[in-house]
Amino acid sequence: MGRPSGVEVVTVTETRTGTYEVVVIGGGAAGLSAALVLGRSRRRTLVVDAGEPRNTPAAHTQGYLSRDGMSPAEFLALGREEIARYGVDLVRDRAVDVTKSEGEDFAVALAGGETVRARRIVVATGLKDELPAVPGVAERFGRDVIHCPYCHGWEVRDQAFGVLATTPMSVHQALIVSQWSKDVTLFLHTVAESELTDDDLRRLAAAGVSVVPGEVAELVVDDDRLTAVRLTDGATHRREALFVAPRAIPQTSLLEKLGAELQETPFGAYPVVDPTGLTTVPGVWAVGNAMGFAEQVVNAASAGYRAGATINGELLMSDLDAAVRV
Repeated sequence: MGRPSGVEVVTVTETRTGTYEVVVIGGGAAGLSAALVLGRSRRRTLVVDAGEPRNTPAAHTQGYLSRDGMSPAEFLALGREEIARYGVDLVRDRAVDVTKSEGEDFAVALAGGETVRARRIVVATGLKDELPAVPGVAERFGRDVIHCPYCHGWEVRDQAFGVLATTPMSVHQALIVSQWSKDVTLFLHTVAESELTDDDLRRLAAAGVSVVPGEVAELVVDDDRLTAVRLTDGATHRREALFVAPRAIPQTSLLEKLGAELQETPFGAYPVVDPTGLTTVPGVWAVGNAMGFAEQVVNAASAGYRAGATINGELLMSDLDAAVRV
């Protein structure tokens, strides 16, 4: 038995062929968690990892019990070591196409030119964050420009917060972050004052959030620290941390190619899934940010675990039923 030629497998414990029981597309928390469960279940599993985790800009992973404060890179490195213990293969490549073969098998085409086959597919391709086009935002993202108070709020607590409004939903973000600081300014930026409802204004006032109309021109940075937000009219407001709401771009192209049903949400179109992550395509699961916007690292890992256990049970019953028929 030989491994498919030309595939760079990073973690290998025994020889594999080009056919797996499960191929996991995506090597983040969700994908690695699914692979860990499947490996421990003695399933021939391959992880295809393009190496583009969503949380790369963040210095630390927060809110994950027993891993609070660990860097995302270290977290993923440990995950890769763990799946290797159970014979899971990992290839540094990108899945560019998935097709359903005759029977229940799938063919996964890789950018490197190889094709691997699997009985089941786990899509853990996540999403991409498109940041507001304000000078300084992209450069500071993950440092003092942040998006999630549950991920980063504690680290910037009691500082002077700014919230960059890009939709009326930014009001909700401003209200939430007021839990971590009593000095919060909502910069309306591209949101007109008329778009704020009376309830919005009452709640903002009750939370002590200041509202500043006008478009933001740039961030002011001194000594590698955010110090202020400057408007197009030249007015400058001292701020130490800025919360933004990136536009989420779901990475669902592979699911669409397979014909998975998508549903529109306020954060983009995501696959319709059951509680285990099973899509409307039999044999295909979506986990982590590939199935929803709000999946944090701990949620993504949980979803991967659930999908992995479900897939193992389904494969077992499928094989037993086939044996009974024979």
